[in-house]
Amino acid sequence: MHAEPQPTAWPLPSPGADDTPFLRLWHGFLTGRVMVALALLLLMAAGLVLNQSTAPWMLALCLGYLAATTMVRVMSRHQAPRPQAGLHWLPTIGVDLAVVAVLQLLYSGGINFTPLFGLPILMAAVLGTLTLALGTTAAATLLLLGWAAWMGTTTAGGDAAPRYLQAALTGTGYFIVAFLTHQLATRLVREQHLAQTNRMAAQVQGQVSGLVIKNLNDGVLVVDESFTVRMANPAALALLGCAAHLQPPFSLMENRYWHPLMLLARRCFRQGQSQVADVNLLAEGQSPVGLHAQTWLTSAGQEYATTEEERLCVVFLHDLREMQARLRTEKLAAMGRMSAAVAHEIRNPLAAIVQATALLEEDLKDPAQRRLTQMVQQNADRLARIAEEILDIARVKHQISHASPSTIALDDSVAQVWHDWRSQDPAHRRGQFHLGAQGTHVEFDPEHLRRVLVNLLDNALRYMGSEEDSLQLSTRVTASGRASVQVWSDGAPLDQSIERHLFEPFFSSESRSSGLGLYICRELCERHGATIDYQRTGRATQRGDMQGNAFTVSFRKTGRLKEPTSLFDTVVV
Repeated sequence: MHAEPQPTAWPLPSPGADDTPFLRLWHGFLTGRVMVALALLLLMAAGLVLNQSTAPWMLALCLGYLAATTMVRVMSRHQAPRPQAGLHWLPTIGVDLAVVAVLQLLYSGGINFTPLFGLPILMAAVLGTLTLALGTTAAATLLLLGWAAWMGTTTAGGDAAPRYLQAALTGTGYFIVAFLTHQLATRLVREQHLAQTNRMAAQVQGQVSGLVIKNLNDGVLVVDESFTVRMANPAALALLGCAAHLQPPFSLMENRYWHPLMLLARRCFRQGQSQVADVNLLAEGQSPVGLHAQTWLTSAGQEYATTEEERLCVVFLHDLREMQARLRTEKLAAMGRMSAAVAHEIRNPLAAIVQATALLEEDLKDPAQRRLTQMVQQNADRLARIAEEILDIARVKHQISHASPSTIALDDSVAQVWHDWRSQDPAHRRGQFHLGAQGTHVEFDPEHLRRVLVNLLDNALRYMGSEEDSLQLSTRVTASGRASVQVWSDGAPLDQSIERHLFEPFFSSESRSSGLGLYICRELCERHGATIDYQRTGRATQRGDMQGNAFTVSFRKTGRLKEPTSLFDTVVV
């Protein structure tokens, strides 16, 4: 059978842990032993100098005890003994008991050394197991009883009972002190372990909360009652228009631009409840920034307040433009699902209208009436295109596993699309054309590439300037071997709220647009493993370097395995 492990007040110190509580207490007791040994040496030296009854061998004993305690203190600087009882405690507890016993037994003066038994007993009770503590106390009690018996044999006459009674009472007191000290040390260690665990959990929770708040898209401000911002995440600093070097703490009162937030926080503190409001931050020379702000007030005395009386106001900031754009996108997406069903139903009547208009136009001779039929034809064609786009989005996405993608020569295909696009209206469709991917082949369907480029060119034509080089179409190959095609125009920069939703379905800055073109471009690119992105970049023109809007389609390298992607079928009527 295996003996159950004895309870210990302190855990075993881990290797290399030089700052554990156990090791610090161990060093404290060792230093105390050195001080006791030094005090005994000085006492014996003083007795010898004053011609008291101090034998030279006792001075030598104290000197040896000082040397032993100093050596143990130096050698045990980085390593503490195991708390369990064993021979490894002899250089400390054993030596202390022996030295005190010898001094008490052989010293002929009137000094009582038995109180020094308290040092090894406390050491065993605090640093060791309960067995070690009780064993050390039992040894000290036996030595006290032995000293009482020795005094009975060396002292003629007298009653020995008081000496035995005193030894027994002293031993009993030692037992009580050892037991209570050990229990107190065990409780303190348990509380310390719990405090360390809670501190580590709080640190982890704080790190997680800090990461979450830092990466939130919504702004978060923590404001005290003096309107000082204690904490702010990057999103909040961006919404406040702070300079890059400005970091909390800073006051909302130092900038009039922030006064609406200060007033909202003041109302929250005064009323003691959450506040919700839409505020406009007005800066000189800049357009106003609309924010949806909601405040929450911490309660005094809670664990996250720094003092019992301090209250903090947590302000959540949301960009109103983003909220409105998100809401508009959700509404348009819901309308798009309904529109898909409607578009499917109107195709046949629309085809009948187009056919009837064409037949009617053949019999009309009046130019005015023919213009009316042409208007009907043009608008019917426009409705047909919108219906086809809606049906493209609404089609079920599926994987193509039975056919490999087409491989095309990039420059040849782009050149063909460019010339076909320009030939439809050479007077207005002007621009520059640069080919830089000679001999490069990419995996892309030719018709899908045509559709992507025509859509991008039409968009660029709508916003470009009047110069010949206001629109540029180019191809290139990067150093890593990845080919791309880019449509650039010198149009005005996009608003940030529009840029974030460029490729979302049914999102458009124009009322006459379906908002499906760029979304279809992205889906077609992803179907072939390509990517499409927007950036504001500069280009060299005859007028110098000009900033413009660039849409870049980057193709995957040829020869790679086909990636699972989504596809919109070509609509067949």
